[in-house]
Amino acid sequence: MLRIDTLTYRIGGRVLLDETSAAIDAGQRVGLVGRNGTGKTTLLRLIASELEPDGGAIAMPPRWLIGLTRQEAPGGDASLIETVLSADAELVHLNHAAATAADPHHLADIHERLIAKDAHAAEARAARILAGLGFSQEAQQQPCRAFSGGWRMRVALAGLLFTRPDLLLLDEPTNHLDLEATLWLENHLRHYPGTVLLVSHDRGLLNRAVDRILHLEGGKLTLYPGGYDRFERTRRERAELDEKRRARQEAERAHIQAFVDRFRAKATKARQAQSRLKMLARMEPIAGGAAEDAAVRFDFPTPEPPLPSPLYAVDDGAVGYDSRPVLRDLNLRLDADDRIALLGANGNGKSTLIKLLAGRL
Repeated sequence: MLRIDTLTYRIGGRVLLDETSAAIDAGQRVGLVGRNGTGKTTLLRLIASELEPDGGAIAMPPRWLIGLTRQEAPGGDASLIETVLSADAELVHLNHAAATAADPHHLADIHERLIAKDAHAAEARAARILAGLGFSQEAQQQPCRAFSGGWRMRVALAGLLFTRPDLLLLDEPTNHLDLEATLWLENHLRHYPGTVLLVSHDRGLLNRAVDRILHLEGGKLTLYPGGYDRFERTRRERAELDEKRRARQEAERAHIQAFVDRFRAKATKARQAQSRLKMLARMEPIAGGAAEDAAVRFDFPTPEPPLPSPLYAVDDGAVGYDSRPVLRDLNLRLDADDRIALLGANGNGKSTLIKLLAGRL
């Protein structure tokens, strides 16, 4: 179990975590949500012992291996498959020890540990992870330096998943993933054998890959069962219930205050009025409901009719950069009121097509 006990953390004079507590059972997959700037990444770094809290404690089994997503992309001449394999420091150490050990008893111990880590299947497992994140077999043999920063961040994620930490801390893991890689990650997390704490803005991932939602708001953590949609419903229902309770309390306070104001000066009612004043003082105010996230609204200019039909058309077109076509044999028709989702692997030309439609190419 991961236990967070009265945790406090401040940045300057700002309190991000305010004596907050939560408990996550081993094997649970939890989505950590909250507005930007509330301290989600900070909490992950506190759990990973990269930061020291100002108060409280974080406890977990002492032998748990913790893995946290890194923001640094790997580089160098090592191939992708070698880079992922090297992410497991214990496996690297055991393989080196097996190659250099002279004592047969020590060598036997090393081989037992290698068997326990399923070392014979390590390369195949690393290759499967890389394939799931969009790398072909040919690409897996190429050096890291041959890839862009976004693709190398995928390699970093592959290395983290390969190590199979007991506690997997993921901070926006889909930032550099296309749809296919995101769907693969979603399925991988659903079957992950350890405990997962995931920060993401991907609603689908938070609905299908986790079984709990940990909400961070106002420095406090609240754990909800289910995925993100269920969390939203539960939170809304609680807010509505709190609003009704608060309205009833305000009506009661007003009624009591009216009694006090009316009879405080009367000798026969003074004791009752004093008693009602004490009752008011003892009333615990019901906290105000959480402010709803501000809705983002878009205003698009209304074109003057009549609109051409089609709005845009390309027949057997080609477009690219510096005489190098990115899109060939392009056939496309757009009509008024079309609603189109543009999908494709990274590097296949989605941004190029958008620039073409916007008249920038």
